[in-house]
Amino acid sequence: MKPKEKLYETLGELIYAIAIADGVIQPSEIQKLEEILKYHEWGSQIKWSFDYETKKTPDLEKIYSKVINYCHSYGPAPEYEEFIDIIRNIAEISDGIDDNEQKVIANFSKDLIERFKADLERGENRYQ
Repeated sequence: MKPKEKLYETLGELIYAIAIADGVIQPSEIQKLEEILKYHEWGSQIKWSFDYETKKTPDLEKIYSKVINYCHSYGPAPEYEEFIDIIRNIAEISDGIDDNEQKVIANFSKDLIERFKADLERGENRYQ
């Protein structure tokens, strides 16, 4: 599997983490996801990954950790801004963004930035 394809599959996992953060995946969240992904270049991979995680019902912390670890290993990428926009849209659809969803959204940015910054401070320049 190509790294970019895996990155977008990871987005499906992140969407799952957002959707389940409030305890249950709402039909409106799935409908919004399908609407967003309908014309997305990687939509089928993202949706496949989301559906896979839904069937497994993994632990939220484990799935989040897996997402952060892959994104960290992938390195800084402009796609992360898109990821945040998508997960924010999914979270907003069902009675707005609750505290648990907001925590996942905020932590995604914060955790990645902290990891990339720490790599730079250690002199690791593995992202070029």
